[in-house]
Amino acid sequence: MVGNPNPLPLSGMVVLDLSQILAGPVCGMMLADMGADVIKVEKPDGGDDNRRAGPPFIGGQGAGFMAANRNKRSLALNLRDESGRQVFERLLERADVLVENFRPGVMERLGIGYERLSKLKPSLIYCSISGHGGTGPYKDRGGFDLIAQGMSGLMSITGVPDGPPVKVGVPITDISAGILAANGVLCAYIHAQRTGQGQLVDTSLLEAGIAYTIWESSGYFADGEIPGPLGSAHRVSAPYQAMRTSDGYINIGAPTQRTWEQLCRAIGQEELIEDQRFKEPGDRKAKEGELADLLEETFSQQSTAYWLETLEKAGMVAGPINNIAQVYDDPQVIAREMKVDLEDPDLGTLHNIGIPVKLSATPGRIRRRAPMLGEHSWEILTESGFAEKEIEELFDSGVVIDGRG
Repeated sequence: MVGNPNPLPLSGMVVLDLSQILAGPVCGMMLADMGADVIKVEKPDGGDDNRRAGPPFIGGQGAGFMAANRNKRSLALNLRDESGRQVFERLLERADVLVENFRPGVMERLGIGYERLSKLKPSLIYCSISGHGGTGPYKDRGGFDLIAQGMSGLMSITGVPDGPPVKVGVPITDISAGILAANGVLCAYIHAQRTGQGQLVDTSLLEAGIAYTIWESSGYFADGEIPGPLGSAHRVSAPYQAMRTSDGYINIGAPTQRTWEQLCRAIGQEELIEDQRFKEPGDRKAKEGELADLLEETFSQQSTAYWLETLEKAGMVAGPINNIAQVYDDPQVIAREMKVDLEDPDLGTLHNIGIPVKLSATPGRIRRRAPMLGEHSWEILTESGFAEKEIEELFDSGVVIDGRG
């Protein structure tokens, strides 16, 4: 992807990214990966709080910050200062999109809320990501991924039966809220291109978590039964779970009658096909615990590698349970460019998660590392029509930080 000469699909889109930590930055990153000019507007005092979180990275920035802010430029601007807000409004003149994930009310107190900015620039797409959404009784509450996972029901269906509450191992509502926000921005951008009319894009960590509960919510709506955790098992189908092998675990899936019979033949348990306890899909789900114990007796006799090869030859869908190091050694992951190395003149070789959606004519690209705080303040202000003297005065006053090193 690096150095790809093809055009980028969002070239020409200008995004003012006022967000920090994860949900908003993920939204901005997705737009930047596809070619948008994403200007990360950060407070001069330390910038995005995520710069100091997690393992330290090359250049002293947090590894998580570097991952979620690639392809962006940084402007360190004090929005609490009146002259800083005036600078911001000049930047707004050429912007198409604004992304923020402050608690509702913060942007209004700064004088740059949606109602005001939409009057200054009616074509503006204003994207707001919050813990609980911009309306409703919880709109003023702060939000974290952990809180959203609990409130959305995700923690009630994650883990094993009769175990303590367990969250999904990644900050899934943060990330998915960023993805949903980027999708909303693109929908609004198409509308704005057609009509010149901007709009508010409003999503939240809570809604992002609820959106994942398709099986669970649909089942509850249908019969009123409240679902619980299933470990690695499936809500509807069996066998569809992790099985212990002689040296670890393997994930198997046999949700249909055809795949069930394939599985039985592949593992040398043909007699289970005619076993009345497991004859139909509903029977297998009803007795999934008993079925899992029987299957695991067989799987535990051979290694994970043995079963992966055996099941692949039989045309079955199965897979290993990789740790993160194994993920990036996987030949399919390598072939799909899900690890992309970027050569940076200052920091050397930087490893990046690849772009997860591939466009055949206008693919996204990882073009630059995440910025240092205020690294691009000078060039962004110059592009926005500020004279050299004006820029120097802003630097001298501390309203803008020059981070060019």
